[in-house]
Amino acid sequence: MIRPSSKSFLQGILVECVYDHHAGKIVVELNGRLNKCGVISPRFDVGVKEIEGWTAKLLPSRQVSSSAIVHCLKLQIQFGYIVLTTSAGIMDHEEARRKNVGGKVLGFFY
Repeated sequence: MIRPSSKSFLQGILVECVYDHHAGKIVVELNGRLNKCGVISPRFDVGVKEIEGWTAKLLPSRQVSSSAIVHCLKLQIQFGYIVLTTSAGIMDHEEARRKNVGGKVLGFFY
């Protein structure tokens, strides 16, 4: 299950599950802005320790200065999601990291 990180993210998409007799399909209708999305083929195996490397490869990052910690320290914040299929179901990379499960990379969007 892919969970939105905020209510404003949820306003950007509408998900509909369609079940036919052969296989289920998920229809995603975008109401907001999507900069880029992609499918990873072949579906590479990703362990829990490798998820951070895949986020660095696939997702863009913004540098944000944090004066609360140290004035000269810069943090890199990733935005977007990598979609994984795991033994616990389809989920984003953040939920897979929290549940400590690896899987195969399906795609990404931001």
